[in-house]
Amino acid sequence: MTNPVSAVVKSGRTMSQTTNLKIRGRVFRSGLVLCGVFCLAFSPGLLAESPPFDLTIEQVTSGTKHHFFGYIGQCQTIPWNANGRYILALEIETIDRMPRPEEAAAIMLVDTHQDTLVPVDKTHAWNPQQGTMFYWNPLAPDTQFFFNDRDLDTGKVFTVLYDIAEKQRVREYRYEDTPIGNGGVSADGTSFLGLNYGRLARLRLVTGYPGALDWSSDDMAPDHDGMFIVDIKTGKKRLLVSYRQLDEALKSRQPNMSHSGLFINHTLWNRDSDRVYFFVRSGWDNKPGDRNNVPCSIHVDGTGLILHKQHIGGHPEWAEGSLLIGRQGKNQILYDVDTQQVVGQLGTPEIFPNPEGDISLSPDGRWFVNGYKKGSQNYYAVYRRSDGAFVRSEGLDKGAYNGDIRIDPAPRWNRTSDAILVPGIASNKTRQIFMIRVITRRD
Repeated sequence: MTNPVSAVVKSGRTMSQTTNLKIRGRVFRSGLVLCGVFCLAFSPGLLAESPPFDLTIEQVTSGTKHHFFGYIGQCQTIPWNANGRYILALEIETIDRMPRPEEAAAIMLVDTHQDTLVPVDKTHAWNPQQGTMFYWNPLAPDTQFFFNDRDLDTGKVFTVLYDIAEKQRVREYRYEDTPIGNGGVSADGTSFLGLNYGRLARLRLVTGYPGALDWSSDDMAPDHDGMFIVDIKTGKKRLLVSYRQLDEALKSRQPNMSHSGLFINHTLWNRDSDRVYFFVRSGWDNKPGDRNNVPCSIHVDGTGLILHKQHIGGHPEWAEGSLLIGRQGKNQILYDVDTQQVVGQLGTPEIFPNPEGDISLSPDGRWFVNGYKKGSQNYYAVYRRSDGAFVRSEGLDKGAYNGDIRIDPAPRWNRTSDAILVPGIASNKTRQIFMIRVITRRD
């Protein structure tokens, strides 16, 4: 399944090469001109102390069907299981439109030891942008993972816990009064966040599952819907923050504010599993004067709700403690949620030409990747925080897909912080999974 290296990007040099790619017994000829960049953001003296690194790109999946993981690798959304053997993936027939409710995506395991794709289940709660919100269970990361599904008879969304050793669903988190799906699993494995994906699909299609039941559609700011938190062990849920609470907080700050319905997007656990950063939004249907996009944070006990005045872009990522990585102007910055101040910067605009791109910090905190679009391709700038060294990848074809079916860069680190899973269009025009390896040289 994993193909020979399709491209090599060397730091500090430019290289032209022609590579033979063997993909499931078929040989392709690829002429590539690759440009690598290596720079220092801090003291030049660090260069001698820190070895340079390279990037290689491999195609992981292939075939006539489309394969993808989904969602950005924010807050340690890791596609690999704990021992690194299996990668989660969805297999679908078409990527040129949003799915119909009855169209299931097959849930697959990429077995990196056997170079095979293993089907394990299916889901009716997915879209081409977010996938089905895959998360390996932090308390059983070798064998168990979460995904979302939907009851076709009722349209109600629920979360599934699947065990690959038992080859079955070991638990379903169904709530008849408030059918919610997983919006992110805490790093300590105690809880997951729950969202009404029917409401999200109605108010911003790309964030939800088309046709899912929206059980709060009659209220623009309901007091019984919002962001939930679910205890994974007991299944007990509680409403962490309601749309009514957010509506009141917004109007206390902007008395004349109006909207046609609030929704929550990008629910991001911090690394300590005690705080969530998210966006409360409205107006993505382009109604005049209706657009709201306010970043918020809250402690998981429901206290400390903050509506932040500083907007640091739509794709922030948690770093250590109270720090977030985001964007201010042309800069990739560090923002302190407690002081509500920008307190630092990563690299330069030359390193990160689009700091608003899809970003991800490695599990060990040493590496940072920014994925951004340019023309018909996605590129990745991989940055070492210890000395500011970076390498930029070659471009991967993202196809001509736009809007709700666009293929964003969406980088996701592995557990050993030396590989990144990314999407791309293969030579046969199917959507496939690719892997960028970070290789430290000792020469």
